[in-house]
Amino acid sequence: MEQPIRMKNNGQINIVFNAENRKALQKDLPIKEILVQEIPHQHVALKEIEDELKSLVGMEEMKRMIKEIYAWIYINKQREAKGLKTGRQALHMMFKGNPGTGKTTVARLIGKLFQKMNVLSKGHLIEAERADLVGEYIGHTAQKTRDLIKKAIGGILFIDEAYSLGRGGEKDFGKEAIDTLVKHMEDRQHEFILILAGYSREMEYFLSLNPGLHSRFPLVIDFPDYTIEQLMEIADRMLQEKEYIMNRDAERKLREHLIILRSFRGPISFSNGRYIRNIIEKSIRAQAMRLLLEDSFEKSDLLTLTSQDLIFEDEEKE
Repeated sequence: MEQPIRMKNNGQINIVFNAENRKALQKDLPIKEILVQEIPHQHVALKEIEDELKSLVGMEEMKRMIKEIYAWIYINKQREAKGLKTGRQALHMMFKGNPGTGKTTVARLIGKLFQKMNVLSKGHLIEAERADLVGEYIGHTAQKTRDLIKKAIGGILFIDEAYSLGRGGEKDFGKEAIDTLVKHMEDRQHEFILILAGYSREMEYFLSLNPGLHSRFPLVIDFPDYTIEQLMEIADRMLQEKEYIMNRDAERKLREHLIILRSFRGPISFSNGRYIRNIIEKSIRAQAMRLLLEDSFEKSDLLTLTSQDLIFEDEEKE
C-alpha cells in the first residue's frame, strides 16, 4: 500500500505511515534531530544539491523538505533491494507563494536532484503559463497541452499562475487544459513531475473549483515572503557576485525603503527577490552614469554604490 505524503502547516513533509510503522518510528529520533545531522559522505547527489541550496537565502523548511524527499526515495530503494514492499509515490507538487520567493529556482534544483537519483531520466525544467496551454478552438488546447507534456517527459513541467486555468467558466478552454493534465498525471505519473505554482489565495480557490485536483498533488508547499533582513542579505549576495558593495548610507536607504514598501503595499504587489534584483541592476547603471559624469574611476569608486545611485520604482515614475 502506498504511503501518502502530506505537508504540515509549517511546510514540512509528513509521510503518513500505517499503525505498525508508526510504532517503530516512535522509538527513533525526532525527525528534526535527524535532519540537522551531517549527511553521510556516500550521498553525493544530496550533498551537491545542498551546496546549491546554501546559496539561497531563507527557505529552511524547503531545504529540510528536500532532504526528507531524498531520504524517503533512498530508503524505498533500500527496502526494494532487501525484498520488502515499496510503493511508487507520485511526486507532483503545488507551490504557493508570491512572486520572487524562489519557486522556479527550487523547481530547477528538484529536477537536478531527481535526475541524479534516477527518479527522472533528464531532470530538465519546462516553464509554461496559461497561453502555452490554452488554444483558440476546440481540440487545440488538448493538443498544445499534450505537446508541452511530451517536452517535459523525463523532467518537470512547471506551470506558473496555474490558477488562471480555472477562470472563465465552463466554456473557457482552460478546463480542457486541466482535464488533459490530469489524464497524463495518471497515465504517465512516473515519467514526469507536474508543478503548479501561484499566489496562495488564488491556488486555494483554484483547488476548490476542482475537488479532484487536491489529492493528485501529494506535495503542497508554501513559499513565504522574505523578511526585511533576508531581502538585505539577498541584495548583499547579488552585489558580491557582481563585485560591488553598498556604503552605509546606501544600506540605510535601501532598508528604510523596504520597510516603508512593506507597510504601504499589499504582499501580492511586492515581488520579493525579483524586486531586489531590479533595484540592483538599475542602481548599477545609475552608478555608471554618475562616475562617467564625475570622471572618477578609482577602484573604490568603481566598487561602491552610494545612496544617490539607488533607484526605486516609485522614484522612476516621478
